[in-house]
Amino acid sequence: MMDRPMYASPEPAPPPVRVRDPLAVALGNASLLGVGYLILGRRKTAVGTGIVTLVLVSVLVSAARWWSEVLVLVWWAAVIAHGWSAAGGRRAGIAVPRQRILAAAVTVPVLLAAGLLRFDASRIEERVAEAREDGDCARVLSDGAGVWFGHRVAGAPVALRSDEAVEACRRLRTAEAKLTAGLAAGDTGSLKAGFDILASVLAEPGQRRTVGTVLDGFLGRLPTDDACRTVTVTDWLHNRPPSHDALDRSAGAVTRAAPAALVGCGDDLMKAKEWMGARARYQQLLDQYPQDGLAGAAKNGVRQATLSIELAHVRSLLEDAYSGEQQPQYCSSPGKYSGARAYGKGVNRALFYGNDEYTDDLPGKWRVKDVANAVLIVCVGERKQGSVVESCTYRSKSSGKLYRVSFHKVALPVKVYELRTGRLVADRKVQIGGRSCPSVIRYRSSFLDDFGPDPDRYVNPSKSDVRAAFEPLIDR
Repeated sequence: MMDRPMYASPEPAPPPVRVRDPLAVALGNASLLGVGYLILGRRKTAVGTGIVTLVLVSVLVSAARWWSEVLVLVWWAAVIAHGWSAAGGRRAGIAVPRQRILAAAVTVPVLLAAGLLRFDASRIEERVAEAREDGDCARVLSDGAGVWFGHRVAGAPVALRSDEAVEACRRLRTAEAKLTAGLAAGDTGSLKAGFDILASVLAEPGQRRTVGTVLDGFLGRLPTDDACRTVTVTDWLHNRPPSHDALDRSAGAVTRAAPAALVGCGDDLMKAKEWMGARARYQQLLDQYPQDGLAGAAKNGVRQATLSIELAHVRSLLEDAYSGEQQPQYCSSPGKYSGARAYGKGVNRALFYGNDEYTDDLPGKWRVKDVANAVLIVCVGERKQGSVVESCTYRSKSSGKLYRVSFHKVALPVKVYELRTGRLVADRKVQIGGRSCPSVIRYRSSFLDDFGPDPDRYVNPSKSDVRAAFEPLIDR
């Protein structure tokens, strides 16, 4: 039996050995992009590392505190050390230039960019801090606008300080708008909102000058062009509880602006015939600033407003006398007008109310048309029979009967008030004399019987008789 030749199949070649350069892997991981793990062929690890890095960067940007940076640095050192260890460390002793070049090409730009961004963030923060110290919010907002996401990643705490300064200035802009609205409309709600914002910003470190700039701008616009609106603002500032900080400087502006505003507001209210409000403003100056140079003007204002109030009240008491027979409310509830002349010697001119049948016969020089020029208010009641002047006997032409007729003076109840004080200076019956016992008297009788004339009749007074009766009251 012949032997057949035997053939052996070749063994498969061993897989190529992946050469790992520990330095390249560590350098690649220093980019925090997982490059070192990609060199090792660990894609899942590279992806996981990237996810953790993104989470830490998010925490860093949102928290922007020192501990968040320490956390990132610890993670950075950990992935570098892990990459070095996973590549064999010193035991490997392998150098792969291509891997090192690749790792350096990624990591060096990343680290360089991070360093430059951190430096730029510090430079911006210095400019923002300088502007804040100068109280210049416009520069703070302008310089702070240069901070972007890269700065917040590379220099989170530094960028945060710039962001906080910018945010504070934005709030101060809002406060400034509120204060401006308060000045423009006398809106105390806007003033309170503005000062609340100033107080909250002032409580933050380093904001004294920026708050002071806004406060000075607001106080510098006092007084406004409307005196009463200025008073509304200064009253609110005067009543604001002390905060024992820079905001209390507003008290000085109140002292500077309020006195003139109070007098000016009082004058405006006087022109508008709002007497009560005017007197309140003048009196407020005397109460709060008694030593101010405008105190004299305020005292005069109080007097003029008081006179106007009194005169308006007197007019209201007199205005319901619609006819000469009707007495106004003044006759039962008198008021005073301190601006009137005192009741004294000479002719005391008056306003006469009631029973104009007789008072219309009084001389014109005794009368006034406007109560502001009067000395007296004279209230005349209904006539009654006064004392008998003379009695005469008359014979009736129709019946021949004799009738006795007595002629009485006209008795008028009169109340005289001194307008200056509202005091009743006379309350008496004025009796007016006149002609009596005329040669003929007329009367009515019935068809069947002659009852005769009224046995009591009034005299027939002349103008001089009426004047003589009232003269003791008017001309002293």
